[in-house]
Amino acid sequence: MTTKLLVLLCLLLPGLLCAQQKPAPKKAATTKFDPRQRPRNLTDEQLLDQVQRQTFRYFWDFGHPVSGMARERSNVAYEYGNEVVTTGGTGFGIMAIIVAADRKWITREQAATRILKIVKFLEKADSFHGVFSHWLNGETGKVIRFSQKDDGGDLVETSFLFEGLICARQYFTQETKTEQELRNHILWMWEGVEWNWHTQGGQNVLYWHWSPNNGWSMNHQIHGWNECLITYVLAASSPKYAIDKKVYDQGWATGDYFRNGKEFYKTKLPLGFDYGGPLFFSHYTFLGLDPRGLKDQYADYMQQNQAHTRINYAYCVDNPKKYKGYGPNSWGLTASDSYKGYAAHSPSEDLGVISPTAALSAMPYAPAESMAALKHFYNDLGDNIWSEYGFVDGFSEHHNWYAKSHLAIDQGPIVGMIENHRTGLLWKLFMSSPDVQRGLTKLGFESPQIKK
Repeated sequence: MTTKLLVLLCLLLPGLLCAQQKPAPKKAATTKFDPRQRPRNLTDEQLLDQVQRQTFRYFWDFGHPVSGMARERSNVAYEYGNEVVTTGGTGFGIMAIIVAADRKWITREQAATRILKIVKFLEKADSFHGVFSHWLNGETGKVIRFSQKDDGGDLVETSFLFEGLICARQYFTQETKTEQELRNHILWMWEGVEWNWHTQGGQNVLYWHWSPNNGWSMNHQIHGWNECLITYVLAASSPKYAIDKKVYDQGWATGDYFRNGKEFYKTKLPLGFDYGGPLFFSHYTFLGLDPRGLKDQYADYMQQNQAHTRINYAYCVDNPKKYKGYGPNSWGLTASDSYKGYAAHSPSEDLGVISPTAALSAMPYAPAESMAALKHFYNDLGDNIWSEYGFVDGFSEHHNWYAKSHLAIDQGPIVGMIENHRTGLLWKLFMSSPDVQRGLTKLGFESPQIKK
């Protein structure tokens, strides 16, 4: 989940439990899924295919029947209700659908039709200066309030959505009626997002939320280092409502947790929290934004993400709290469900819970270590953690706890980041956008993929 949700759920509501979860409605299956029947003795490539394809089903089979958008989670918790769809998770789901089309698990026409359905629904849904809320009702398009005053535009969730939509616009370039229509509708939505509105009247920082009922009262400035780099990149890339570089320098690249420079487990960490924080910081922005050779005045972003991953891995191998099950083939701390409720797992908040998305989405940064974890999760633990939608959200061998849930924002990066490791597909698509290239150049980034 996003930093905002971590703040709300992990700091304000530490005792919130997931105990009273009910399955969300889904299509009736003719036979109950049995993880013990999963294919065995797969090659590495076959295993990667199996995990990506099964995880993709979360977005395809379990997508909301009216809107096509990604459901927030596969169960009902915290009194969400059955209709909750997620803006950011839908962006990740769109990227998973592109991967599925490219690997021919579905046809190209099926993929374009589903994404067009999502886009047309969003065009009629509630938005605020072109910015969408964190949650929507997947049937009506009306805002579902995320917290007491969070009932309007969420700029970060909107950036995750458009990360996926920009990839879709770059992928679906054929002159069929569906693909032409999809490109046009994405462009109209993209041009309509008023990123600079979220500077709250011209301040040199972006604000996370604005609401027609509560204005700027949440007053949440977006500072780094966390998952929100993509928000500043897209805000600078906007064709009509772009921010200036000083908003990036004075807004994003400031605060108590931007620069680091210290060593943890003999690895120097350029940016962020001590020990790196939850691993999703290195996943969400970089589903589309290619970190290979990406540099600006603050960091080399491949080095940053590799360092973050190595520290997370080394901590789990060291296992200072002596949790059962941690080791070289079972590692990865990031935000996910836990036996205590939703938690921002990291070396600084270690509850003994491994989140499969952490190691699997780190495949581009630590391929050998990620593959070892994938084989262990699937071959050795699969009876407990493999399901019809891929791996469950989290597990703790120490506490003999295995989640039954899946979350869109954890499932999506598994499909996308494994694909980026294998082919670089989403990186190539996102970085090929002329708007993105212009925005990165404006902010002072260097990349082999930026055309001079």
